[in-house]
Amino acid sequence: MLEDQDDLHARAWRALMSPVPADKAAFTGRLFDDWRAGRIVVPDASLCPVLAVDDPGRPERPELIAHTSVVRRKPGSPEGRAALLHAIAHIEFNAINLALDCAYRFRGLPAEFYADWLQVAAEEAYHFGLVSEQLGASGFAYGDFPAHRGLWDMAVKTAADPLARMALVPRVLEARGLDATPPIIASLRRVGDEATIAVLDIILRDEIGHVALGDRWFRHFCAGRGLEPEATYLALMAEFDAPWPPKPLNVEARLQAGFSAAEIARLEGVKPKSGQKSEP
Repeated sequence: MLEDQDDLHARAWRALMSPVPADKAAFTGRLFDDWRAGRIVVPDASLCPVLAVDDPGRPERPELIAHTSVVRRKPGSPEGRAALLHAIAHIEFNAINLALDCAYRFRGLPAEFYADWLQVAAEEAYHFGLVSEQLGASGFAYGDFPAHRGLWDMAVKTAADPLARMALVPRVLEARGLDATPPIIASLRRVGDEATIAVLDIILRDEIGHVALGDRWFRHFCAGRGLEPEATYLALMAEFDAPWPPKPLNVEARLQAGFSAAEIARLEGVKPKSGQKSEP
């Protein structure tokens, strides 16, 4: 499978399973460039079986621990700032894998779907490089702090259904980054770290587009199944016990990414108790 250099799914698999971050980023960039140049074909789904991916390719470090055990550090000290950068780098590294998995896993979809997620993968690789440079400038490297695998765990849970994947990864987990970034920028501004702020401005701009793509495809899949998107979203959040977004929400960014004002108002409310249906 991996010897066919024009095969979309084989190339996405190769990048997805590469354990070296620099190689993963390079494979991803070349794949997107080749796609844009028309050198990549989408093979018949029956010719390339979909393999389960409990763990994508990743380096031995960072050590992965429970998300509740990851220490949150404020950027007031050099090590605290490095820990924050490391957490962002880990998110971006996982985001590369998440986008590649969309291109690899979900078959028989419009070419635009693959084009969108290959572009996202390439942009996430760019983000990872930017944050890694900042981390290196602070005297640390990716792998120097523990991290968790919450993003990938949700990818595993939604591996069988692109509708659930679009709802719960871009529209839940990645949308949380839209909310978290402005407070992080404010804290970095207090300590005068303008270089990192410039990087986060780029990431926030691009991530609005990534969440918007997730929103677009979520609504596309809902339309194909005759489902009302916003009620379906809340139902999936309850079914998969997805995390309710912490406040304050970045209302402007969420509106740009496709959330409706009514939906945002509902998410700003109280998370329903387990087993309790959410009111639309």
